[in-house]
Amino acid sequence: MATITAAQVKELRDATAVSMMDCKKALQETDGNMEEATRLLRERGIATAAKRATKATNQGIIASDKSDDGKTVGLVEVNCETDFVSRNDDFKAFVTAMATQAVTTDEPLSEVCADELTDKIASIGENLKIRRNVRFTLQGTGAIGDYIHMGGKVGVLVELGCEKDESTAAPAYQELLRDLTLHVAACNPGYLVADDVPADEVEAERAIFAKQVEGKPEQIIDKIVDGKLRKFFGEICLMEQGFVKEPKQSISDLLAETGKALEDTFTIRRYARYQLGA
Repeated sequence: MATITAAQVKELRDATAVSMMDCKKALQETDGNMEEATRLLRERGIATAAKRATKATNQGIIASDKSDDGKTVGLVEVNCETDFVSRNDDFKAFVTAMATQAVTTDEPLSEVCADELTDKIASIGENLKIRRNVRFTLQGTGAIGDYIHMGGKVGVLVELGCEKDESTAAPAYQELLRDLTLHVAACNPGYLVADDVPADEVEAERAIFAKQVEGKPEQIIDKIVDGKLRKFFGEICLMEQGFVKEPKQSISDLLAETGKALEDTFTIRRYARYQLGA
């Protein structure tokens, strides 16, 4: 029997999208002949994935899961070709399993769970992709909130920090965290604070605003442009946005108000928002 190398196994796997173990067995049975091994896998009906590899995956589900202590939360997006499959119980179970895996690693699940993905493609008969995943582990006192909107079309993670452990058990804190996840889902902020906006993007907006006020008195142009920039930041920066439930109140004011009521200081450390296909 010919010695089967890892490079051969990888080559066959890349060509057929079948699991490493099945590829190795096929190569062993065909004495290392790549063409015969490929035909063998197809005859066994487990090279289905290769035929689906070019199919578009515009449907799917976003899901989240958390560790037992709630201090680590994962978010994952898994895509499929059709809405029919996205409603399939087998596909849903796979996405749930991938959300659980997202709690355990920062590595791309498309690589970590490549064999499981290939097997699921073969069993479902439709191209699937683990598009992206992220994991938040609590970075101090506080909590991480997760929210899945529209049956898995949008998913959000928010880490809300505080200074006192007891604050996290307060109903007002829990309501605030929930409201923040809802807000991020609805308002889709591009950045956390204005300082996070790239300088070139700010300058580009400033140039546009300056062009809009050409011809006005020099002494008021800068004030008008600065006002337009503040409005711009208020649209794209989470801390500056108007709270979705009370647009006249900014998120920063909401945090300050709730913090004052609980005699604590609240900080949004980070957030993540996935929208299906975006």
